[in-house]
Amino acid sequence: MREHANGFHVAFVGNPNCGKTTLFNAITGSKLKVANWPGVTVEKKEGTVEFENEKLILIDTPGIYSLSTYTIEEKVTRNCVLDDDIEVIVNVVDASNLERNLYLTLQLLELGKPIVMALNMMDVIEERGMEIDLHRLPEMLCDIPIVPVSAIKKRGLDILLHAIIHHKEAVTLGQVFSYSEELEDKISKLEVIMAAKYPNHSSARWHSIKLLEDDEEVSEEHPVDVSRIVDRSYSRQIIQAKYGYVEEVIRECLFNKSSKEARTDKIDAVLTHPLFGVPCFLIIMALVFLLTFTLGDWIKGFLEIFLEWFQGVVGNLLTFLNAAEWLKGLIVDGIIAGVGGILTFLPNIIILFIALAILEDSGYMSRVAYVMDGIMSKLGLSGKAFLPMVLGFGCTVPAVMATRALETPKDRRRTMLVTPFMSCSARLPIYVLFSGLFFGKFAALVSFSMYVLGILIALLTAFITNLLDREKGKNNLLIELPEYKRPNLRSIRVYVWNKVKDYLTKAGTTIFIASIVVWFALNIGPKGFVNEPVESFAAYLARFIAPVLKPCGLNMWEVVVALFAGVSAKEVVVTSFTVLFSDAVNNMSLLESIQAVYPSFGGANALSLMVFCLLYTPCLATIATIKKESESLKFTIFAMIFQVATAFAFSALVYNIARLYI
Repeated sequence: MREHANGFHVAFVGNPNCGKTTLFNAITGSKLKVANWPGVTVEKKEGTVEFENEKLILIDTPGIYSLSTYTIEEKVTRNCVLDDDIEVIVNVVDASNLERNLYLTLQLLELGKPIVMALNMMDVIEERGMEIDLHRLPEMLCDIPIVPVSAIKKRGLDILLHAIIHHKEAVTLGQVFSYSEELEDKISKLEVIMAAKYPNHSSARWHSIKLLEDDEEVSEEHPVDVSRIVDRSYSRQIIQAKYGYVEEVIRECLFNKSSKEARTDKIDAVLTHPLFGVPCFLIIMALVFLLTFTLGDWIKGFLEIFLEWFQGVVGNLLTFLNAAEWLKGLIVDGIIAGVGGILTFLPNIIILFIALAILEDSGYMSRVAYVMDGIMSKLGLSGKAFLPMVLGFGCTVPAVMATRALETPKDRRRTMLVTPFMSCSARLPIYVLFSGLFFGKFAALVSFSMYVLGILIALLTAFITNLLDREKGKNNLLIELPEYKRPNLRSIRVYVWNKVKDYLTKAGTTIFIASIVVWFALNIGPKGFVNEPVESFAAYLARFIAPVLKPCGLNMWEVVVALFAGVSAKEVVVTSFTVLFSDAVNNMSLLESIQAVYPSFGGANALSLMVFCLLYTPCLATIATIKKESESLKFTIFAMIFQVATAFAFSALVYNIARLYI
């Protein structure tokens, strides 16, 4: 691991959502180096910082709950902290969830390495009126330095760095507390065996405990004959002993927590209820989309007026400059109409991301996985698999990457297969456009139905793949539900800005390029520039394919062009329709322009198109991520074919049912 001649290595280790990465970024600033851990696709972040004439090489490890290795991320973090190059471990602990975090702390202490605890989110503790005894806590944790910090407010960072530098030579006692007499006797005997065979081993007690837990990796890496000592797995007793000691620490060091827990329990009695939990989730999401449409469309209307005015100004300017007609068409009808049309949906996107950020930061999203665990377990997956699916509401790329948290490659691939069915933010402009055009006051309900349909089809797919799986295993959800908290405005602002920045970046790159490509494809034919798009290369190719989509009510060449363009980015479907129909009939709205060309195109066709866009092949970035995460080109191709086939089947079904009623 060592890549620098000077400086010493410090690993940041902690539970998911403890603020570890925020703290890491606050210390390192922009001095980051991002790569993948050797042999795996999990992202590795390294940063350097100089403090008190010392150079520190900081390593941000994936968030984990324990050093037992089931997922890729747990293996990566465990291998990192066991590496002899790591000279100090910074255990980042969420002070507001001390009980959950301390289980990992006890495991780290048993390694016998220098450890500094960064007690993060102390500002949250103060807001809640809770207190932590910062004198008694280190006494109960081998007297390690415990530094109160606030990563978000950047408090306590210098003190933490000072503690790291001055603690690097310390040796933490591997024995935090005593297990039962039987276990301690076995641990002592195993330590003697380990010392005899591996005299220079730095974590003999931790490895001895792992041998008692029948840890396969430890047994393979350090093979010793333990048959006379280890007659079975003592994992349950060891875990119970650790949690027993954690409870003792909480009793002696944490005060005024009961009132907060009582409020959380009252809310969870409804939101995580076996019967009411799922309906509550659907109602909350329905309210989110109602707000997204009512407020978002109101703001969007002003942007559309501005866009129309801007197109007129640029068009008149190009006419005044005697610009060629093709150049005028490219700029006004191609670039401005395409990119500008997407930007008008920005209010809807911002409102959606604000709502999702509030739900995540308040602690509700982890409840969704808990509530869905019962349903997911019947499908052969755990509630943990629903977390990537929920992330898919924002963007499918990080959602696919989040499947790393699942235990087996089989579970990861099954979740990758269904996650693209969740409606990412890129599909929202499609729903807003077509539901608004064809369903009027029911637009929000129709768009919300796309999100529900995506979830149902994902669950149906998981059910079918589970039926076909001959090696079914039991999947248990292990997740600690954090207390509800007031969302942090800064966290929400950072989250939303990053998402908006990504959206604007995509509009300025992918969608910009796609708009130009679509315009040229629709304006160049066998004889050069054409007067009508119907004579273009794109139209010739699309007319050849269009009959295949007749069962879906989408056998129009313009739809085929839009769907093909949408593979670059789903927003480009909207861009393509804007470019295709902006000049179809002069001085008409987009709806009038579409129906002037295709009088029979109505609500059933629009509904079918939305369903097809929901389910068919995801964007190129997602396809590349699936290939990277699955490490299989064959699986990636299968996933693409499966998604197109699913889109065809369900859009045909929806179209033929809808046309009976619409």
